[in-house]
Amino acid sequence: MLFLRIILFPFTPIYNLVVRFRNLFFNIGLFKTTKVGAKVISIGNITVGGSGKTPAVNLLVNILKKADIKVGVLSRGYGRKSKGYQLVSDSKEIKIPVSISGDEICLTALECKVAAAVCEDRVLGAQKFLKDVPLDLIVLDDAFQHRWIARDLDILIFDQSFLSKSGGMDQNLLPVGLMREPFNSVKRADAIIINRKFSDIAFLPLQLRQYFEGKKIFTGHYKVAGIFDVKNHQHYEICEFEGQNSLVVSGIAWPVSFLNVLKQYNINTDNQLLFTDHKDYGLKEIQEIRKKFYSTNSHSVITTQKDAVKLSEFNKELDDIDIYYLKIDLQIDEMAEFENFILKHIASLQKT
Repeated sequence: MLFLRIILFPFTPIYNLVVRFRNLFFNIGLFKTTKVGAKVISIGNITVGGSGKTPAVNLLVNILKKADIKVGVLSRGYGRKSKGYQLVSDSKEIKIPVSISGDEICLTALECKVAAAVCEDRVLGAQKFLKDVPLDLIVLDDAFQHRWIARDLDILIFDQSFLSKSGGMDQNLLPVGLMREPFNSVKRADAIIINRKFSDIAFLPLQLRQYFEGKKIFTGHYKVAGIFDVKNHQHYEICEFEGQNSLVVSGIAWPVSFLNVLKQYNINTDNQLLFTDHKDYGLKEIQEIRKKFYSTNSHSVITTQKDAVKLSEFNKELDDIDIYYLKIDLQIDEMAEFENFILKHIASLQKT
């Protein structure tokens, strides 16, 4: 990986130039943003993978639903086997298979019972979405860089461990580092969530504080909600799996947090099948899981909630295997303040 980064290093200044000119053209109005017929909140980041956007979207949606706001979620639908606009859910039922919608948006639609749609072009997607479903507000999943659509609130989410690696190689722009945009792009955000996951709160490194000055900053952490049966969604306490010899299956960007949680609860993670992010599971992968499960004499399969959405389509093929998913929710440390911030901002928009 280090060798590959060294080879790609000459391309970083080119990428940097493209990003800076693109943002400049939006800032001076050469590139135009378009308003749609609903309020818009964007949740995104300036890094690739693993910051907790989907849990943050789910948390925000539940706050808005509790306030009786007609909300829908619009995503690009990364990893899906389709193109263009697709209505994923009208909040009452899922309209298309997960392979057509993508795993993250399907998870949100199921988890939050919310209207959801996918489209690469967020402006076109929002316009079609509003024709299909009457909405007061659209939450954009992973749209910080998609500046063509106007938004009323921009929320950035960071992985705390990424921020702690100040000066490290990861804090370079793509393709050498993990950054989609430089840190000075943080100025476009209205609020920031620093996701400490399962770690204690850490101070921002001195070198980065200038970029976060004057911003509304919240910290969040992951909370284990339990383990659920993929086939019937029955809930179990995670302690019930302590000491169990399980096969761990994952297809997410950074599975370290997932594996660490299992280890903390003394669940054996020696037997693993780790696939690439947004893995498109097919019969080949199901056979891999079956072979590994029986060859390791595992008691069960434990996977992530995102993977469970896709694996549930193979209930028949996995009928003889007990398969469960670990459910993790994002909690904001300053929850009351965060809710108040969101709802107060929306209320101020309705007055204008």
